[in-house]
Amino acid sequence: MPGVNFAVLREQLAMADVLRLLHFVPSHVRGEQLRGSCPVHESRELRGPRSRSFSVNLRLGRYQCFRCGSRGHALELWAAARGVSLYAAAIELCESLEIDVPWIQRA
Repeated sequence: MPGVNFAVLREQLAMADVLRLLHFVPSHVRGEQLRGSCPVHESRELRGPRSRSFSVNLRLGRYQCFRCGSRGHALELWAAARGVSLYAAAIELCESLEIDVPWIQRA
């Protein structure tokens, strides 16, 4: 199985694209900081549509949930929300966003 260059992929991924694919709707927006229900543990069922446990910064491309503790970049968010490995998440995201998988070239 070929390797994925995760560093290159993380640079290519935009958090906004991953949030769109996850159908994330923020309950609060302040500039590039969004708050809302966590797509990882689906807090909308626990706290309703006004939940703010999930925080994401679009400029930094980082997220954190203050209830379930999940955090990271766009790739980690996709993996956590879909319940798949980083490798599977990379393949899924590249297919969904129609970008080439940055494979590691073996010599």
